[in-house]
Amino acid sequence: MEDTLSALRSLMSSHSPSLDALVVPSEDYHQSEYVSARDKRREFVSGFTGSAGLALITTKEALLWTDGRYFLQAEQQLSDQWKLMRIGEDPAVDVWMADNLPKDASIGVDPWCISVDTAQRWERAFAEKHQKLVQTTKNLVDEVWTKRPPEKINAVIVHPLEFAGRSVADKLQDLRKRLAQEQARGIIFTALDEVAWLYNIRGSDVAYCPVVHAFAIVTTNSAFLYVNKEKVSVEVKTHLEENGIGIRDYTAVSSDAALLATDELDALSTAKGSLAAVTKEAEKTPNELNKGVNGEHLAEEHSNDFVWVDPGTCCYALYSKLNSQTVILQQSPLALAKALKNPVELDGLRKAHVRDGAAVVQYLVWLDKKMQEIYGASGYFLEGNSVKKEKASESLKLTEVTASDKLEGFRASKEHFRGLSFPTISSVGPNAAIIHYSPQAETCAELDPDKIYLVDSGAQYLDGTTDITRTVHFGKPSAHEKACYTAVCTFTALLAVSLVGLLNFMQVLKGHIALGNARFPNGTNGHALDILARVPLWKDGLDYRHGTGHGIGSYLNVHEGPHLISFRPQARNVPLQSSMTVTDEPGYYEDGNFGIRLENVLIVNEADTKFNFGDKGYLSFEHITWAPYQTKLIDLNLLMPDEISWLNSYHSKCRDILAPYLDVAENAWLQKATEPVAV
Repeated sequence: MEDTLSALRSLMSSHSPSLDALVVPSEDYHQSEYVSARDKRREFVSGFTGSAGLALITTKEALLWTDGRYFLQAEQQLSDQWKLMRIGEDPAVDVWMADNLPKDASIGVDPWCISVDTAQRWERAFAEKHQKLVQTTKNLVDEVWTKRPPEKINAVIVHPLEFAGRSVADKLQDLRKRLAQEQARGIIFTALDEVAWLYNIRGSDVAYCPVVHAFAIVTTNSAFLYVNKEKVSVEVKTHLEENGIGIRDYTAVSSDAALLATDELDALSTAKGSLAAVTKEAEKTPNELNKGVNGEHLAEEHSNDFVWVDPGTCCYALYSKLNSQTVILQQSPLALAKALKNPVELDGLRKAHVRDGAAVVQYLVWLDKKMQEIYGASGYFLEGNSVKKEKASESLKLTEVTASDKLEGFRASKEHFRGLSFPTISSVGPNAAIIHYSPQAETCAELDPDKIYLVDSGAQYLDGTTDITRTVHFGKPSAHEKACYTAVCTFTALLAVSLVGLLNFMQVLKGHIALGNARFPNGTNGHALDILARVPLWKDGLDYRHGTGHGIGSYLNVHEGPHLISFRPQARNVPLQSSMTVTDEPGYYEDGNFGIRLENVLIVNEADTKFNFGDKGYLSFEHITWAPYQTKLIDLNLLMPDEISWLNSYHSKCRDILAPYLDVAENAWLQKATEPVAV
């Protein structure tokens, strides 16, 4: 690590101009959350492996910013050469740079790895002291990363209409209507999931995310995919050309963005039929694409002068190729279109979660049996102390990794399985308090019947993406652990408590129940819902350092915007709408002791309310995740009658929905796990 920092500082010194600081973001050229091995530059320079963070290297210091999910992990992984900066507690990186770097300082960054939003925000912060953001022509980290993994040539695949639910032609038609409304001649897409969704393609260029390293540009008359052509089969080529999509080299996007700015890009279109191929299937003429729903013209020929880019996802390098006076900096129209699932996608997501729930139950059955056999645990149902056995042999003992591998095996047996949707968080005892813990075979913990076990996992299926968290105990949980679990569990609560707050527990629980049963009007965003959940927590001085919910893709990214349920106000946080998906994942964590989290995926539906104030319409949630909550961890004395009724109803549905996917022994276990409870 010291050699790496020294080599980077040498390059910073010899750079023209000389750099006072170098920013190393987590993101790749597409501003992705999860990146390929060869794009993990921040991990390479810092040693921190979390998915979110930013490294800053100055001539004398090395600092790393990350959020609350990773505070403990970063403390463990960063060497003494690095200083941890906690987002939300320490100054933001742009504020720190403006305050701590010299006047007229030059701050270097690879413009491909930073968004327009971020670059412009930093430039504003630097203006007062005449500091400047310098776009490096080469990525300096790549220059010193001698063993950087090579690019992998992974095949692009066509995502069938039976799973996508909408044709490329339909999607392009809607997109071109939006371009006409905004008087834009074209739009650049850099987000990998948006490119995959728009063109109904998938890939395996990024672990856990079925996406392709590619850009897209769509104009009123043409469409292009920028990709390594070695990845494109005859089938994919035919699929793209039939939809009027030209295939260009991945690196050509830079020069083509400049051509788009001068309205010369359409001349490059070589796809068969171009726009005509698309409109034939949609039975629309090019002229009709410029008409609104009532037939009025939205844009006349040659009147579209603007280029649209999403400032949150478009890299600064491509933006710099455009005329800033004719750029529309606005959220991508695909962000919301992709989040609003069509009926085929919703049906697929429901089915995928049923199969996934069956895999989770099979895993819990297997794990329950093994914990009893190997460690003398009282098991999933009983609360007795474990019967200590001789230390398990290496071939028999269960670790966080071997256990999670078994869970993956159960999922792999299910129809349409294509891999995991993120690295499984399989964590025991103190490791469960590390919110995004990633167990490694060489260092992971052995399972312990006397400690809480948290498993947060998910899978990619052709018909949907899943994400589920369950927390269990195979020994005798303490009263404190039960209290915390009960508070988190209730109505898949947006709440966490400890014994400190038990005197006011009923007051907190009532606030929580109000949220769990909430019907909310159209126009409500997730930030508003999250705040309602945390007010009771704050009364007892408690909280958790992560958001409460995120969107989820349809055989795409497990974290999907633009909506979310979060305590952080987000300028891009759009209101929740019917047919969106969102997770519900509250938690409670005690550093060095244990962690509890429970997570279900929900679909936002229209609600049937007695009244309809303001004619807004109201919304509610539908659970589509199916796996039991461990009643042994629930203190039933802390539950109200309506909460017990909800729990019993949910467990009854689990039995009915999962039964066809389980064998006799597994069904018997599930029957016992979901037996009705009462005080």
